[in-house]
Amino acid sequence: MNKEIVKSAFVQQYGATDVAVFASPGRINLIGEHTDYNGGFVFPGAIDKGITAAIKLNGSDRVRAYAIDLNERAEFGLREEDAPAQSWARYIFGICRELIKRGLVVGGFDTAFTGDVPLGAGMSSSAALESTYAFALNRLFDGRIDKFELARAGQATEHNYCGVKCGIMDQFASLFGQAGSLILLDCRSLEYRYFPFRPQGYRLVLLDTLVKHELASSAYNRRRQSCEAVVAAIQKRHPEVEFLRDATFEMLAEVSAEVSAEDYHRAEYVIGEVARVMAVCDALERGDYETVGQKMYETHDGMSRLYEVSCEELDFLNAIARESGVTGSRVMGGGFGGCTINLVKDALYEPFVRTAKAKYLARYGKEPKVYDVVISDGARELGITN
Repeated sequence: MNKEIVKSAFVQQYGATDVAVFASPGRINLIGEHTDYNGGFVFPGAIDKGITAAIKLNGSDRVRAYAIDLNERAEFGLREEDAPAQSWARYIFGICRELIKRGLVVGGFDTAFTGDVPLGAGMSSSAALESTYAFALNRLFDGRIDKFELARAGQATEHNYCGVKCGIMDQFASLFGQAGSLILLDCRSLEYRYFPFRPQGYRLVLLDTLVKHELASSAYNRRRQSCEAVVAAIQKRHPEVEFLRDATFEMLAEVSAEVSAEDYHRAEYVIGEVARVMAVCDALERGDYETVGQKMYETHDGMSRLYEVSCEELDFLNAIARESGVTGSRVMGGGFGGCTINLVKDALYEPFVRTAKAKYLARYGKEPKVYDVVISDGARELGITN
C-alpha cells in the first residue's frame, strides 16, 4: 500500500515515472534501554511499520524532497552549508553528508516518502528514515558501503545534524532486521546474534500513551553525560573500564561519594540493565517467558525510579498490566512518552487491551493506541515502479 502511495505522490510532485522504491522499518526493543551508548547489549527487532520512499536521480547537485504525511517540501544542496531548516529534511541531508564523508559520490535526486511508524512512540521513526535513505543512496550511487557503516552513518546523522547523541541500536535494527528474529547486539563490538522469536501462547503488543517525546531535548543528553561522569570517576581506580557496561555495582559503590546522587542512580540503572539483557538471553534459550516478563517489569521500575525517563501515563499503563496479570510490561524507547511494550498471554490479550483502553480513557480522556507487533525484515528495495 505504501509503495503505491509514494509512487502516486512522486508522480504528482515531479511528473516522472520509473522510480525506485525503498523501505526500512521501525523497531521494538524487547529489553536493553539506554545501554547502547553505554557500550552494552540490546535486544531489538525490526517491525512491520516503517518508512517507504520513492527516489529518482535528477542529474543535478540538488535534492528535492517531499514529506507526504506532512505535505511539506524541501530543497537543498549537498554541501555542508546547505543544511535545510526543516527538521525532517535534516535527516535526509545528514545521511547525504555522512555518505559523502565515507567516500560515496552522491548527486542530486528527487524523492517522496511516507511512513506508518508512529512519530514519537518509541519505535524509532527517525532511524527508519535515515536507514531508508542510507540504504537507497548506497544502492543508487553504486556504493560499496556495508550495512555496519550505513548504520554508523545514520547514528552520525543524529549526532551531527539533529542534536541527539544516540547509540547505534535503532539504525542497526532497521538495517539488519530479520522476520521472526530478535537481534542480540553488542553495541561496543557490533557483534550480533539472531534469536528466533516466535513465542507460542504469547503476543507482543504496544500501547501508545499518545504522549509525544522529543529526544533532542537536553534531558536525553544529560543522562548520557551522567553515565560518562560516573565512568570517569570509576576509571581513576579501574582504568580498564571504558563504558558503564564494564562496571560492576561494587565499582559504583566505590565512587558513591565522588558523584552526584543523580549520576549514581543513572549508573545504577544501566549496570542493572546490562545484566537483565543477558538474563533474558538465557531465559529465551530455555523458552522461559515468565522470566523474560519479570525482567521487563524490573526494567520499567529502573527507568521510572532511577533513570527517570518514564512519565505518569507510562507508569499508569504499566500498573494496569501488572494488575491484569500480563507477563511483562515496560516503557520502550528513550522514554518521556511513547509506548509500553507488553508480553501478553493469548488468553489475556483481549481483556487486557479492553481494560487498558477503558481505564486510560477514564483517567486521561483518550484511549491509548494499540499496535500488535510483527517482527519483520530490515531495509530493502521494493523494486522499480512504473
